[in-house]
Amino acid sequence: MKLSRRHLVWGALLSTAFGGLLLLLVGQFVNFRTRSLDLLPLDSTELAEDTLNLSLRKFEWQTQTPHPLQLKYPYPYPFLLNHPDKCEGPRGAPFLLMLVMTQPQDVGRRQAIRKTWGNETLELGVIIRRLFVLGLPPPLFTKELHELLQEEDREHGDLLQVGFLDTYRNLTLKVLMGLEWMAQYCPDAHYVLKVDGDVFLNPSFLVQQVLQPNGPPRPDFITGHIYRGKGPFRSPANKWYMPPELYLQDIYPPFCGGPGYVLSGPLALRILAVAQTLKVIYLEDVFVGLCLQQLGLEPIPPPPESFRLSRIAYEHCAYHQLALVHGFQPQELLQIWQDFQTVNKICPGMMDWNNDPHSSSFPFSPHLSELSKGSSQQLPPRGPSSSPAL
Repeated sequence: MKLSRRHLVWGALLSTAFGGLLLLLVGQFVNFRTRSLDLLPLDSTELAEDTLNLSLRKFEWQTQTPHPLQLKYPYPYPFLLNHPDKCEGPRGAPFLLMLVMTQPQDVGRRQAIRKTWGNETLELGVIIRRLFVLGLPPPLFTKELHELLQEEDREHGDLLQVGFLDTYRNLTLKVLMGLEWMAQYCPDAHYVLKVDGDVFLNPSFLVQQVLQPNGPPRPDFITGHIYRGKGPFRSPANKWYMPPELYLQDIYPPFCGGPGYVLSGPLALRILAVAQTLKVIYLEDVFVGLCLQQLGLEPIPPPPESFRLSRIAYEHCAYHQLALVHGFQPQELLQIWQDFQTVNKICPGMMDWNNDPHSSSFPFSPHLSELSKGSSQQLPPRGPSSSPAL
């Protein structure tokens, strides 16, 4: 029997409506499952049986924390992609270990970093080692991304993947597991840089002007953009919501903004030890500040205006007097890098540094002052290096 034109139209409309409703329900289910699994580790027993088959069955319902914003730590989260010999070599321990926070899907971002500030050979006088720290993708994308990550890691040998979902809430876990890797495989690193993947970094300024390789040891050193007198947001609708049951006080201790901070190797190990004893919260930069408070320490001010947590327009001379600028997409980083690497440009106020890169004086360019007008650095504790998990 032939269907009338009207029946066909209604059938198409009903099919479309039903399909849309089905997609909506599936999306809500996936989001619910993903949120529920945020804090769940991999089952290490099943991991040993079949490392390649990462799927939902490998997650346990073990949210044994009093509050959903409190993280399960310490816990033996496994290293799924690992390079235990990264810091070994005839030249000894690295001067700087870069722990770069990215998400599994950030393939292009990682490649842009390797081609620019993440190049381990930029500073010839010191040893730099780079690792990208990442968790697991959402369960629906596990198989496809796992194969891509395996291939990427075979080519570059710089991925450190840990067995928990890579979400905003788990950012503190990424940092702590990066420090655990350092404690186990690279304990003699002089300095550790925790940095997000959406920044511009000036390795030369960071090494020569901030860390000063020829200077005396500084076992209690940590610096970055320092926040003081900041308090928690109490509204559950706020991205940086902090419930009183996790942090009761009205003011956070001083802490370095999360897009990038650098600390001495000995202090990194002490922070990791203290972290085992504290209630671990999801605001990673604040949590490091709480660890410092337990140790009776505060961040040390960096060279003035050198860690910029708000974007300023690119200008060659100004950027040469910065350690870090937050808010760069991969294509933007690649666009400015060739000009930034140009060595035949003379910048006012930098002659002393060029003649003596180990000088403790910090030149300040009028270019930077002009670019800073109208740019605010008064930011709340910020989000992760890239967008939340898909």
